[in-house]
Amino acid sequence: MSERGYVHGYSETESERLSVQAATLNELLYGDTSYPAGSLVLEAGCGTGAQTPVVTKNSPGAVIISVDISQKSLAAAKKRATAEGNAAEYLNCDIFGLPFPEDSFDHIFVCFVLEHLRDPVDALTALMRVLKPGGTITVIEGDHGSAFFHPESAAAKRNIGCLVKLQAEAGGDALIGRRLSPLLRSAGLDAVSVSPRMVYVDSSRPDLVEGFTRKTFTAMVEGVGEDAVSSGMMTKEEWDEGISALYRTAEEDGTFCYTFFKATGTRPV
Repeated sequence: MSERGYVHGYSETESERLSVQAATLNELLYGDTSYPAGSLVLEAGCGTGAQTPVVTKNSPGAVIISVDISQKSLAAAKKRATAEGNAAEYLNCDIFGLPFPEDSFDHIFVCFVLEHLRDPVDALTALMRVLKPGGTITVIEGDHGSAFFHPESAAAKRNIGCLVKLQAEAGGDALIGRRLSPLLRSAGLDAVSVSPRMVYVDSSRPDLVEGFTRKTFTAMVEGVGEDAVSSGMMTKEEWDEGISALYRTAEEDGTFCYTFFKATGTRPV
């Protein structure tokens, strides 16, 4: 994946959004992920290291190596690690050119990476090269087609559609969550299992209202507004109407739903 393939950009605002997302969804997405003491784990595409502390905390006896293609993101991840006492090792490299021998890792963790790649099966195949036979791959992705909310808004749905289209034009797939099972199977993984992780938000869950509806999902959509407007997908007025509608779902009588998908598979022995 080239850095240009990341449709959300590499701003400080995006880095903060990822941090809020990881903290808000910690238990839902990562609570059941842990690795045995002594195991060697590759976190592929760690980005700014938003979820790395969770992986290391859940697996205190494992050795975690986190890699990313973006030097800027990796610098942010290292800075975060120093501040938080995170014991992961960081390396700047491409998933398609990993500098490790075959059969190196006991487990591989991939979160919000495949959605940005033109060839997710090729990426999984490249990862399997460095995974030991019998080792596991865990993949977490969202699916923007799973977003639904109250009050309904055609403008907000158009905004989300713009993000999906922009990501497709960059070579990714914002609807990839629904495809994880066939993708992992196509890469040759065995024992593939997928579990949906739905986020439901209403005013009785203020932490999710703030952390997910406002600061994760709506902030993500809002971040591509300039590209959506400049490319002629929507006018500035139409875009602003849709963003206002998304923020409206975070009010007292609003609701918001979104589904992530978590998949695991095993490299054949």
